[in-house]
Amino acid sequence: QVQLVESGGGLVQSGGSLKLSCKASGNLNVAFTKSWVRQIPGKERETVATIHWGTGLTDYDDSVKGRFTISRDIPEKMIYLQMNDLKPEDTAVYFCNYRSYPSGSKDYWGQGTQVTVSS
Repeated sequence: QVQLVESGGGLVQSGGSLKLSCKASGNLNVAFTKSWVRQIPGKERETVATIHWGTGLTDYDDSVKGRFTISRDIPEKMIYLQMNDLKPEDTAVYFCNYRSYPSGSKDYWGQGTQVTVSS
């Protein structure tokens, strides 16, 4: 089992910045693809940023490219999401997700952290 705990959400004005953190614990002796996923009320969850377990290569949804940056600290078992130039449409609950690679058979989620961007 893996436990994930997010922090860093809050209320920010349009154009502002926030940095989300996700602390992992438990059985981490597995390769995981790590992502930040957000959910807007009434909509499906969408993956906004992913960092691949081996290469550290990153992928971003087009809606956040150039504004969000995902990073990791392997020894500290942390991943981060730096969010700049926030927009009201970024308002959502943000979840940390670890999915085992390559099978995807193990899928872990944090409890989520609310990000609210006011106009």
